[in-house]
Amino acid sequence: MTAQPAQQDPVTVRVFTQRFSSTPRGARLARHLAVRQLHAWGVPYGTDVSDAVALIVGELAANAVTHGRVPGRDFELTLTRLADGVLVEVTDTRTGPPYPPDPGGAGAPCPLDERGRGLLLVEALAGRWGVVDREPPAKTVRAEAGVDWGCAGH
Repeated sequence: MTAQPAQQDPVTVRVFTQRFSSTPRGARLARHLAVRQLHAWGVPYGTDVSDAVALIVGELAANAVTHGRVPGRDFELTLTRLADGVLVEVTDTRTGPPYPPDPGGAGAPCPLDERGRGLLLVEALAGRWGVVDREPPAKTVRAEAGVDWGCAGH
């Protein structure tokens, strides 16, 4: 009589990390791969959570490309599956001014301004967000989006 192997739970990837070129194309690819990873985690395309994370990643990646770009260096996207949501982290290689404003400090742009709304959108969609300095010279902008994993696929 042969012994049956013990039942094992499937391995669940809880962290997704990818580096991207500091270009508009890199920012778009980051947004697309973030939504794809959420789908693999059970958050279907086109849901409110998927759309919110896509917008957060898109804005933070665009800021990394526009304001945090150092020629020849990439930016990095990390998504971490938390018990109650997703932590989005975008790291660029520029430190020092200009820093993003503190949470709650992003003022409304003039109505005809073409820029200045990205962090307002992040603030509206994320449960919380902030900026941390990292070594070697780098900074990470973090934002958390809530997900009810039990209902994510519904």
